[in-house]
Amino acid sequence: MNILILSWRGPKHPNAGGAEISTHEHAKGWAKAGHDVTLFTSAFFDCKMQEMIDGVKIKRCGRQIFGVQWEAFKWYLFSKHLKFDLVVDQFHGIPFFTPLYVRTKKLAFIHEVTKEVWKLNPWSWPFNIIAAFVGEIFEPMIFKLYKKVLFMTVSNSTRSDLITWGIPRDQITVIHNGVKIPKITNNFKKENKKTLIFLGALSRDKGVEQALKVFQLIDQAEQEEWQFWIVGKVDPRYLNVLKLLSQKLGIDKKVKFWGFVSEKKKFELLSRAHIAVNPSVREGWGLVVIEAADVGTPTVGYNVAGLRDSIIDGRTGILCDVDPVKCSEAVLVLMSNQKNYQRLRQNCFKWSREFNWGKSIKQSLKLIQKYA
Repeated sequence: MNILILSWRGPKHPNAGGAEISTHEHAKGWAKAGHDVTLFTSAFFDCKMQEMIDGVKIKRCGRQIFGVQWEAFKWYLFSKHLKFDLVVDQFHGIPFFTPLYVRTKKLAFIHEVTKEVWKLNPWSWPFNIIAAFVGEIFEPMIFKLYKKVLFMTVSNSTRSDLITWGIPRDQITVIHNGVKIPKITNNFKKENKKTLIFLGALSRDKGVEQALKVFQLIDQAEQEEWQFWIVGKVDPRYLNVLKLLSQKLGIDKKVKFWGFVSEKKKFELLSRAHIAVNPSVREGWGLVVIEAADVGTPTVGYNVAGLRDSIIDGRTGILCDVDPVKCSEAVLVLMSNQKNYQRLRQNCFKWSREFNWGKSIKQSLKLIQKYA
């Protein structure tokens, strides 16, 4: 088949995250299976406007917010291109509105609905208020356009949200993300000092500010000294905000901001840490939870969409109320019982082995071939 994927961000984009990794893994799997795959996505500074990556044709045009949707609309209707058998419309808050202009088969790919995340957008005033107001009102309406479109998603939580907003259950297929672990030659031991780690994009909706408060509470409650590692991409201006917050909380001497690190370094740090903390307000799945589990590090996270799918409460980690106090208490309880902690570590190893891209791609191939 000739397959077109519309995505707001793509490979090599400086802000690409877990959803973009997932999209590309499926795309290159489809290309390897013999399909012709084109990914239309946004441009960024000094990028190639067209290139081939892992057998996938990449076409870049427009800005990641609003611009790429408009450029995709014009390109699809008025430019010369292949006749596509399937168009994949990837949601990330704002979809590509393909039911309005695409007449061929369509597949909507969504990790999470946005809901309360609209209120935590990083834009400056007054645009942040406008986005929060407009997003919460219009997001449920957008799904009315997609009532006859097949959906692919990554968790049961997102499927439940879609059903709530009117998408029929039989039109939704859940395919979990895989996980790719680099070969690490060293067998890294846990740090001598108790270590908490936060991994992910450093933003308000991912809960990094909440994580700092969680660590402050742990530091106040424990006589034994802890350290906190924060790992992930961050805007320099927001990094200054986080450093000022850590100073205000009195924990700046015990917090290390690693920034963006290589895949090997990421898994090394996950291996050496004792517990991962994930106080995100909403996730599609929680890929970082599975990555931590793969190296035997349990996660303590908020009991929210996505995390309640990737964390098995009491077996591979702990789910707690959306409250830094409850989260800090869960971390301390877990670390106070070494027998239980080691049991969770062993369960983490087993749980993470359930997820691999070969399995996920096989499922998505079956879906698109049956559908289109």
